Amino acid sequence: MNHSGLSHVDANNQPTMVDVGNKEITARTAVARSIVVLPEQVQAAISGDDIVTKKGPVFQTAIIAGTMAAKKTHELIPFCHPIGLERCKFTIELQSNGEVWVDCEVGLTHKTGVEMEALTGASVAALTIYDMCKALSHDIVIRDTRLLSKTGGKSDFRSPE
Repeated sequence: MNHSGLSHVDANNQPTMVDVGNKEITARTAVARSIVVLPEQVQAAISGDDIVTKKGPVFQTAIIAGTMAAKKTHELIPFCHPIGLERCKFTIELQSNGEVWVDCEVGLTHKTGVEMEALTGASVAALTIYDMCKALSHDIVIRDTRLLSKTGGKSDFRSPE
């Protein structure tokens, strides 16, 4: 065991992937949220429950991008294990104050958790909203990307919100 208390550092203080070989296989889930704050120019483009731009339907595209990112998390975050997600679901909700809540829920039965996959999915979906709306305004803000909950493994977690 390392002396730093960090799971991605070995006994010689070198970066390492966590060995999950002896971990128990359990059902694991995680939900993460990113908040996108839309300025008035972007809010004016809202039609129904999506934003319509020249690039196409924003939220539908964000869901596709976020799903692709969640599945490729191990290619982006150095010590994440490659895993086959069994579930990846997005909920994108427009709030009355101009915020968009982007929630990504992922799950699988495995030896390793899926928090990073949920966080990556929510983040990339939020970035896609920014990308598709930036022609309307560059004053879009992405904030408060965080884990809302996780189950499975050693312990469960739920954010107090």
